[in-house]
Amino acid sequence: MRIVTSLSFQGQCRQAFEFYADVLGGSVTAAIPYADAPPGMPINDPKYKDWLMHCWLDIGEAALMGADMDTDWAPHIGKPKNGFDVTVHTHDIDKARRWFTQLADGGREVMPFGKTFWSPGYGALVDRFGVPWMVNTIPADGNA
Repeated sequence: MRIVTSLSFQGQCRQAFEFYADVLGGSVTAAIPYADAPPGMPINDPKYKDWLMHCWLDIGEAALMGADMDTDWAPHIGKPKNGFDVTVHTHDIDKARRWFTQLADGGREVMPFGKTFWSPGYGALVDRFGVPWMVNTIPADGNA
């Protein structure tokens, strides 16, 4: 089984996923705009033509899925995201620090990256797209 987090945006999905691919070293393998929807789909407002109805980012064995949503379809889309974090783990503290710094650029740090009792390097942030992240370095003993 593979659990994949799906993220929703309001017109920034393509930009966000290209940013995540650049930061995390992944590849956007699908980016389907509403303009390419099959005939008969109820979304025909021209303002959505460049919005993505489906986006997929492969990052090694992991993946993220995303789409652009409007408040008509997702009433809470404009509110701050809460109750979840996209979490990335690595054994490489330099990589973790780099991910944290790049993801936090234009966003805000919730917990600055640093040593904790469970990790040699951990930090929490909300990125420029409003997505909450946790970046964790797995300690040498392997217990994350």
